[in-house]
Amino acid sequence: MTKDDKIEVVHGSGNVFRDVGFPNPDVEQAKAILSAQIIKALDSRKLSVRKAQAQTKVQAADFSRIRNADLKRFTIDRLMTILGKLEPEADINMKIRLPAKRKGQGREQASINL
Repeated sequence: MTKDDKIEVVHGSGNVFRDVGFPNPDVEQAKAILSAQIIKALDSRKLSVRKAQAQTKVQAADFSRIRNADLKRFTIDRLMTILGKLEPEADINMKIRLPAKRKGQGREQASINL
């Protein structure tokens, strides 16, 4: 690559799951945000999956799946419940931007505070 070569810059939508074509990208992003908060709670408290199980009564295998980003078995509700058992005072803010339906229309936005 020379300094005269042009680099194409593509701006993402803010949701990588939408950008790569996942079905239900907003659900996938919400699950990823919640699982990241669960992992953050485990790490900050230095909890192994076994210790987390003992404290929350959530199966150690579920914590392992979350750590490995294997989220297909989890609903948003389930992840919120798990996070609530680890961090009852956790605050999570999400913005969901819906794609414009027709040319010339703006995007609709919805905010979720958990």
